[in-house]
Amino acid sequence: MSTEHYDVILAGGGLANGLIAWRLKALQPQLRILLVEQKATLQSDNVWSFHEGDLTEQQRAWIQPLVEYQWDSYRVHFPDFDRQFFDGYATVTGQRLGQVLEAALRAELRLGVRITQLTPREIMLDTGEVMHASVVIDGRGAVDSPQMVVGQQVFLRQRLRTQRPHGLGAPIVMDACIGQGQAYRYAHVLPLSDDTLLVEDTYFVDGTAPSREQLRRSITHYVESHGWSIAQVISEELGTLPITLAGDFDAFWTETAGQPRSGARAGFYHATTGYALPHAIRLAQWVSEQPVLEAAALFQGIHRLAQRDWRQQGFNRVLNRLLLLAGKPEYRWRVMQRFYSGPRAMIQRFHAGRMTTLDKLQVVAKRIPVPLAGAVQAVYRHQPRQFQAMPRAAEDLR
Repeated sequence: MSTEHYDVILAGGGLANGLIAWRLKALQPQLRILLVEQKATLQSDNVWSFHEGDLTEQQRAWIQPLVEYQWDSYRVHFPDFDRQFFDGYATVTGQRLGQVLEAALRAELRLGVRITQLTPREIMLDTGEVMHASVVIDGRGAVDSPQMVVGQQVFLRQRLRTQRPHGLGAPIVMDACIGQGQAYRYAHVLPLSDDTLLVEDTYFVDGTAPSREQLRRSITHYVESHGWSIAQVISEELGTLPITLAGDFDAFWTETAGQPRSGARAGFYHATTGYALPHAIRLAQWVSEQPVLEAAALFQGIHRLAQRDWRQQGFNRVLNRLLLLAGKPEYRWRVMQRFYSGPRAMIQRFHAGRMTTLDKLQVVAKRIPVPLAGAVQAVYRHQPRQFQAMPRAAEDLR
């Protein structure tokens, strides 16, 4: 059994830890870093997008080499109105991210091995090797916790080649003009080239998710309804994103027992949209700027960042409860339609996680477009114990 020592060990090679490793290489190249991932490659079919206003100018500059697609505007579609926002929108792909990281890390990367034990300063691999570090950051994805109540954003994402140019010039970030069934549902479409589209069908569900076949049929129907003929399904990804409804933040962090975490494992994602890239960028920047990288200090610092983010996203959790719990499922799209009809600057701040008190008052000052009794019940559930009788989604989502 061999033992090695590093300054920083990153457990898991996903978005958050990948960006931390990349940024540390740029700002503190003297550090001895190790990134461990159980898959054979860091390249994936994942797609992460962000709005231009989500990041500072400095953050946009250092993330730019990873951006594969970008546009000057985006649209949303709802049954009662369409709207175009002339704000930048960009996408990082798992293929590009993996290629850049593998080229940058090289010897500081271990692929195809599984971590069997982990502490704030040590990992053990399934090979029997033990590695020590001043800090181990656990970024191996979200974990279930009795201290958090979450719904799910279930999606199927297909990259499609069309038989003819599709004619779509800007992303459709949210299209709710589709059958809603037993959940809030929308389509998300990115034009990657003249004849290539990324089409995603997304459901907000609190119970049993639709099957892969149901989602495939939904995408086929959506594409055909727009007059696009599919020549080839290039790739397909089925996934879920957590949608936080409520929780006991202090109890959740007590569970971590001093273990520094990143990404979804630490709760760093937009509570309503599920967007993770802006949060990962902010965390990577913060970690890379720390003069001392040590387990206890990083745990405390990440805890403070997460606590601030939790407070900032309180209104988002209320919005989620309205989307998942208030009124009939087939009419919950009205909540997002009302929201996206608001001032452009407010929507920019919503995406960036910087809504002001005035923004929140502007939303609630309007009549909430769901039954009042259901809205009140949903809004005032804020602790895990209040969700014991939370309704389940129907199994057959059409």
